[in-house]
Amino acid sequence: MIVTLIVAAEVAFWVLLGLGLATRYLLRLRALSTVLLVGLPVVDLTLFALTVVDLRGGSAVSWTHALAASYAGFSIGYGPSIVRWADGQFQHRYAGGPKPPRSPKYGPERTRHEWRIAGRTAVSAGVTLSLITLLVPLSAGAAHFSDFTSWYVKLGMAAVINAIVAGCYSLWPKEAPAGAIVEDGHVVGWKVPQSR
Repeated sequence: MIVTLIVAAEVAFWVLLGLGLATRYLLRLRALSTVLLVGLPVVDLTLFALTVVDLRGGSAVSWTHALAASYAGFSIGYGPSIVRWADGQFQHRYAGGPKPPRSPKYGPERTRHEWRIAGRTAVSAGVTLSLITLLVPLSAGAAHFSDFTSWYVKLGMAAVINAIVAGCYSLWPKEAPAGAIVEDGHVVGWKVPQSR
């Protein structure tokens, strides 16, 4: 049942996001659009609540319960950036907005980008582990900390690896090719060698 609920939550997330953006840019109903977009976290909270109900109803603890918590954690950590990305794409395509900028490739801009990713991963892991930990007391004895040990290890490693990658970009920033003209982390042209 939990896998079905996770799939339903994923579908509901994208449907609400699409409806919210369509309402904002095609129908020009900004207030209704805001209500629809505010509904995105409600999907995550509903999924987590149903996970608790499932455990309290006597279901055996499985990886799917932790996956439901990780879905909510991912949505909280990465959800705002996904919404911003979708908003930029939708505005550009349907409302005459500017083309959304690509992720930077070089220099300090790329370093900041990597730290933002590391931050989102840390938030996702922190929220997920908090929700998984909450499953233990909320499940009325059905779940134990030992049931989720591998999740603590895997999510902790993901956060550490992302931080190491970002740290490497801090120590060794990615340099643009020789002769490239770089703006905001992107190659925008090439220096023309002067003739002698």
